[in-house]
Amino acid sequence: MMLTRRSLLLGSALAPLAAMDLSKFRLGVTTDEIDEDVLTAVKFLREFHLNWAEVRSVWGKYNTEQPVEKIQELRKIFDEYQIKLSILGTSFFKIPLPAETSEGQAILDKQWEMLDRAIVRAKIMGTDQLRVFGFTYKTGGEPDKANYPRIYELLSHAAQKAKAQGIRLAMENVNTSYVWSSTQTAAVLKHVKEDNFGLTWDPNNAAQTLETSFPTGYKLLDPARIFHVHLRDFKQGADGKVDWCAVGEGEMDNLGQIRALLKDGYKGKFTLETHYKSPQGKAHASRTSLTALLKVVEKV
Repeated sequence: MMLTRRSLLLGSALAPLAAMDLSKFRLGVTTDEIDEDVLTAVKFLREFHLNWAEVRSVWGKYNTEQPVEKIQELRKIFDEYQIKLSILGTSFFKIPLPAETSEGQAILDKQWEMLDRAIVRAKIMGTDQLRVFGFTYKTGGEPDKANYPRIYELLSHAAQKAKAQGIRLAMENVNTSYVWSSTQTAAVLKHVKEDNFGLTWDPNNAAQTLETSFPTGYKLLDPARIFHVHLRDFKQGADGKVDWCAVGEGEMDNLGQIRALLKDGYKGKFTLETHYKSPQGKAHASRTSLTALLKVVEKV
């Protein structure tokens, strides 16, 4: 039997954990971790009675590279299926730190143009939050500490530009970024003081540095500066390498992290950023992790 829009909105009898009230726990999934096709992704979300999503790539392109007309189409689909955008994922500043040369300035100019495009798209989608980054270095290398003052300056400037448009920047700590570990994340919050600048906190990414991201790393952060949170799970192999896995099959204490955030007054949204690969495809991987994550949420 085909799932109609009406049956999706009323709720499927087969939907996992259908009786759960998710109105106070604003959980979503990154749509391209389900499918690049937006309609497929939102039907998946409604099957699980979710009303939130993070958007990164849609219809095969980053949202900032899609024309405005496609973002307007995206908004119409979201509205039809009662999905709201928790945060707009961008790749802003997810690049090597450009040199202080004319060539480097040209690279930065393109980044400022991307920020402008992202702000336009965020407003169309009805969110005031953009996910951004803190520059990268070569895989296997080490961050050059001498670069941090300039990075802080550029992030502050970005926050000021965004604030003039009523937009908040939620920087994600991510692998091979100058802001990856909880220590680096805490430092950037100390130096970038704009009140519209905060975090997309990803404890699994921080765990890649082999630190104990929760509870130890989390305690270094100012909870009031956490604007958004990514959830998933990881395993650390005998070689020390961290690999993604389905929620519940790894080492991440999602229940403890969620409880700590709520105790500390966190009122933002949570996004399952699945990441782990299943031979049965992205949607199956997200379904497996989301089903397990909803069982965690039941205990909160």
